[in-house]
Amino acid sequence: MASLNDDFKELLERIRHGRDLGHASFEPIYYLVFSPSRILDVKRQMPAWTAKLKNEGWNVRVFSIAEHIARIFENAPLRNIWLTADGKDPTNWEKTNQSLANTLTNGALQKELEETLLELDHQDKSILLVTDLEALHPYMRIGAIEGNLQGKFNSPTVFFYPVERTGKTKLKFLGFYPDDGNYRSVHVGG
Repeated sequence: MASLNDDFKELLERIRHGRDLGHASFEPIYYLVFSPSRILDVKRQMPAWTAKLKNEGWNVRVFSIAEHIARIFENAPLRNIWLTADGKDPTNWEKTNQSLANTLTNGALQKELEETLLELDHQDKSILLVTDLEALHPYMRIGAIEGNLQGKFNSPTVFFYPVERTGKTKLKFLGFYPDDGNYRSVHVGG
């Protein structure tokens, strides 16, 4: 099994060579896949990886899914209603999670990612690192957002994706979601 640093080096090499026009996509979308048990290791490596990219002349932007979800929930128009309902029935996790998921799936998170991608379009040698994808659980998966943004990825975009591989192209998000092979991106690691 390759180390996270070896996987990151391979990822950088693939980014340098770019994507070929293929049957799935030619957009510069890459997934650094790793076991969910390595989430903390990836977080520990992120400052070094970001510094390495900057030293190579990249304009690095980090998009933390967790930070954006927290901001969306904090500013949601329904926040006071959620807090009131939670106070009345604090163990009704299914209802709470469904309400929160509705807020994310209405496009708020996708819009923020799209705005970031558009900002990077005007910057030379930009790269977007999308981190903390585990924060999407139990609300949604990144594939829905990626699919809706097809055609808008002009800068290399790396998703740091905690999964278990179940074959050459199939991945299980967080190790317990159903297998999914419906990706248009390059997978490195895992």
